[in-house]
Amino acid sequence: MELSLPSSLQRNWPISSLNSSFLPHYPPCLLGTVKKNCKINKISQNIYFSISCSSVKTVRCPSLDRHVVKQNKIRFVQKLQTLLLSKPKCYIPIHILYKCRSYLSLSKPRSILSMIHRYPTIFELFSIPTPPLPVNATKSLSQLCVRLTPAAAALAAQELSLKSAISDSLATKLQKLLMLSSHHRLLLSKLVHLAPDLGLPPNFRSRLCNDHPNKFKTIDTSYGRALELGSWDQDLAKPLSSPKVQSRELIVDRPLKFNQLTLRKGLNLKRRHQDFLLKFKEIPDVCPYNTPVLDLPKESIEAEKRACLVVREVLGMTVEKRTLIDHLTHFRKEFVLPNKLRGMIVRHPELFYVSLKGQRDSVFLVEGFDDKGALLEKKESLVIKEKLMELVSESKRLRRERRNARINNTEIGDASDEFEYDDNDDDYDDGFQSLFESEDLYLDDDGDEKVETVDYRENGQFWTVDAHSVLGGWKQPMEPW
Repeated sequence: MELSLPSSLQRNWPISSLNSSFLPHYPPCLLGTVKKNCKINKISQNIYFSISCSSVKTVRCPSLDRHVVKQNKIRFVQKLQTLLLSKPKCYIPIHILYKCRSYLSLSKPRSILSMIHRYPTIFELFSIPTPPLPVNATKSLSQLCVRLTPAAAALAAQELSLKSAISDSLATKLQKLLMLSSHHRLLLSKLVHLAPDLGLPPNFRSRLCNDHPNKFKTIDTSYGRALELGSWDQDLAKPLSSPKVQSRELIVDRPLKFNQLTLRKGLNLKRRHQDFLLKFKEIPDVCPYNTPVLDLPKESIEAEKRACLVVREVLGMTVEKRTLIDHLTHFRKEFVLPNKLRGMIVRHPELFYVSLKGQRDSVFLVEGFDDKGALLEKKESLVIKEKLMELVSESKRLRRERRNARINNTEIGDASDEFEYDDNDDDYDDGFQSLFESEDLYLDDDGDEKVETVDYRENGQFWTVDAHSVLGGWKQPMEPW
């Protein structure tokens, strides 16, 4: 008979890290099996026991998966909007946009023009004259460009103004991330992956990181530019408060005889897995900010407790209380997270939920959502995002009406409906890492985009779009990224 612990455990635990109260109560006849399954590491002289078990089955939560589906619907819109706002005049010629196909996540059969026509309430096409060159000196030509509609530009300006107003709180997030890292230093190339989920602007490396020298500073390392902690703030070194457990109405007013495990609705775990989570809950919490990692035994229960609290802190800093697991794996070394990070997250469904929607898995902080999957704390940036989703829905309604009119032979459809694609593309990618490889796209880009853009800017007559008119009456000038 083989000794088995909770089915969620898939690793070797040091016996020194497990007390007698943590282990399940097995009959005395199985004590010999424990000794047989033990193995001694001759190098470190640490005793481990091997655990063989099946993988944990992921139970889907449609209310939380819905957030990833909504993000997929506006992925192309957000990426193209980021490109447009990165330009000084907030528009891009179409022939330059074709070179950004990989960033926009468009496969070869898809047409960029057809995708732009899918969102008439967000993007609009217009023509500008081409500069006089020897090739077209005898005739005047025009080139097609894309820009934001006044409604979408107003939302973009509102979002930029909001992020500028809350720059201090965004800087505090970066300071707390640096305090979580083991060496109080994070590479900017890794922070780019997590920046959209934290609510940071795309130009945070050139603006936000340099506007708060008392909190952090940028330095050069052998691995590239990095952000280093400037000062330790003890007031920030406090973990998130424990979630409030809803009190249950009891017939008899007395404390519960057994510990209760709070799980999301519809999640049923095996008995041994529940026993493991209950014992894991009884282990005293460690502060992820002040606890030295070297003081914890490697691959111990205490080390996993700290790793769970670190992931919980990072997810608590995000705007929507979720991010991609791949984004967290970039910081395994800095935050001293286990190599099998996804397995650790799946082992703790009382803290996290892993969504399988999309090509890459997302992790949610369960305590940040209610039973219906709604965020408990909705920030103003999410309100702006919901308005953008309303524009996307309005574009879908216009497309449907135009398609129905074409079918009824009352209107001739234009070429924008040549390709129709499903909005629910299973690909969730922020794309900041491929776009902002340099400090600023329109300043440091050495590719073809900069060359052609500089040619247009040298000849001022071709820049016919006024940024103030694009913003629809926005008083303050919109600073390019």
